[in-house]
Amino acid sequence: MGALIPSAATPPGRVLAVIAGIYVTQSTIGGLTFQGLPTSLRAGGAGYEVISLVSLLMLPWALKFLWAPAVERLRRPIGGGRRSRRIVLGGQILAILTITLLAVGDAPPLPAMVLAALAVAALITATVDIGCDAYAVEQLPPRLRGLGNVMQVGGGYLGALIGGGAFLVLLDHTGWRVAILAMVAIMILLTLPMAMTREGRPAIDGADAGAGIHRPSLRHAFARRPVRIGLVVVLAVQAGLRLAMGLTGPLLVDGGVSLATIGLVTGAGGMALSIAGTVAAGIALRRIAPEHLLAPLVATQAVLLGAIAAAIPAGLPASWIMAVLLVLSMIQGASFVALYSAMMGWAASPQAGVDFTLLQCADAAIAAVAGLSGGLIAAALGLDATFALAAGTAAAAALLTPRLLRHGARPETLPA
Repeated sequence: MGALIPSAATPPGRVLAVIAGIYVTQSTIGGLTFQGLPTSLRAGGAGYEVISLVSLLMLPWALKFLWAPAVERLRRPIGGGRRSRRIVLGGQILAILTITLLAVGDAPPLPAMVLAALAVAALITATVDIGCDAYAVEQLPPRLRGLGNVMQVGGGYLGALIGGGAFLVLLDHTGWRVAILAMVAIMILLTLPMAMTREGRPAIDGADAGAGIHRPSLRHAFARRPVRIGLVVVLAVQAGLRLAMGLTGPLLVDGGVSLATIGLVTGAGGMALSIAGTVAAGIALRRIAPEHLLAPLVATQAVLLGAIAAAIPAGLPASWIMAVLLVLSMIQGASFVALYSAMMGWAASPQAGVDFTLLQCADAAIAAVAGLSGGLIAAALGLDATFALAAGTAAAAALLTPRLLRHGARPETLPA
């Protein structure tokens, strides 16, 4: 039986609160998975070979496009209506229960049990994200996509601070069980806005086109010109930054900067400026289309990466490089908001969950490939050559992106 079709749209402020809560919850689980729990495992004596297995938990996020059509068919049943809220709430509850199981004892469970629980939570949250992204694309009017992505990107930073930083502080002061249960309590509170909000009708025109007859699939996604153009744009604009992102810490270590200083300046300081960048981009997107904001931001990345590449052989002080990296953090946050706002437009279709997931997986794929390539290039040619290549890649993307977008359909164009 199809879901009931609502007659009224959900107030935008309520939609923003819902997606903020869900994205912070997901990122809290991500912070636990990739920062908090690996650190606690190492403190408990686990070897690096065990901790390295955590990287495999990125696979659900990189591969979720494979089951996105099935989730979207469940979300958009034959006969019309939507089940986004039910899918997201059900998944959130399962993920929270999975994390709760880690609090069965006063001490951390065996590493195998921790990794198994994290694997289940990663699979659930990656799947829930398909429904949440579709909800955001459909429920936010185009003028508010920038603010929506402030919630998404800023929520990612905040969740990482909760699951990675706050968890470790609590673990050190209160013990394993209390720290885990505190994370669970936070995630329950963040899920309440979704639990208390009914799913309204879409805020974009054409989102109900083909309701009841359209069967979501990857084939339909690749048939849409905005998605094809969007995939190329995502790969282009992210390649340069992703080449260099994993090398900033090693660069400062080679420059003689202490780990404490790196953590304080590029960690806390970089995080704060990234959040500032997301907010600034969200404000700018009230007046500027995200497609028009992308190229200038990527061009700025190219200038900053080029400045770092030039500073390395010139022997400039590490403090100068840190200052450039802080500015780059702010531009990075703004770039993510602009890119993901544009992705919302490209995914505005009767199968928004599939289309947005495909674009998101392209970002995850380029992050993995470029991150690995950056390390290999640095080992072979040096950090200066790697940052120069990253700068050149970003500059090429800044020139290419406007041309690509001119030849693509408008973001809100839906398939006939």
